[in-house]
Amino acid sequence: MPRTSDGSPAPRPRRVRKEPDERRDQILACARALFSSRPYGTVSNTEIAAAAGVSRGLLNHYFGTKRELYLAAVTEMMSVPPIPAPRCAAGATVRERVGHSIDAWLELLDRNRETWIAALDMNSSGGDAELDAILEEARDRAVGHMTEVVGLTALSREHAEVRSAFRAYSGMAEATSREWLKQGRLTRAQVHLLLQEVLLNLVEEIVPRLVESVRDRPPSDGSE
Repeated sequence: MPRTSDGSPAPRPRRVRKEPDERRDQILACARALFSSRPYGTVSNTEIAAAAGVSRGLLNHYFGTKRELYLAAVTEMMSVPPIPAPRCAAGATVRERVGHSIDAWLELLDRNRETWIAALDMNSSGGDAELDAILEEARDRAVGHMTEVVGLTALSREHAEVRSAFRAYSGMAEATSREWLKQGRLTRAQVHLLLQEVLLNLVEEIVPRLVESVRDRPPSDGSE
């Protein structure tokens, strides 16, 4: 037992009572760490509670089921603000901005690989409307970030076709991330190369042709 300088027993440190939000954040942080390092099916609420230093009952009070806790972890992961592209750097090109942005996204997935894989698996199996809503919101934010990085925000607002093209690209990015993180058929460097070159081709070649096709479209006479 610890003792004071005069040899008497030292008083035990007082346990600091955490506020509810702190407890919730602590549980969520431990859940994210476990979900990101191991497959979803191998992580239990009991294990998460032990890692967070709380009772299973308190964990259930804040999050209910493991699925609800997992959805909260995915929401937090996907809510991380994107790292700004270095547009202010002297001489930064579109290629440099795109490369920087893609690398930041891949780093986020690498740090949360099991959480991301489980989200993709659940989403591909269908029937999980809450998870689909979380991922849809994340896709919209990703499209907004991409168009900002390449300087096409105004054009994407003017032409729905442009925004749709970027949403299609985001779907390809998700599929490519699965090939890397789950299937192991691509390396991170290969994924970076693929996503960078496809996005640059989209910006430089495809988007101008999409916009031109809209301008060349004959106006509707309203008879249909």
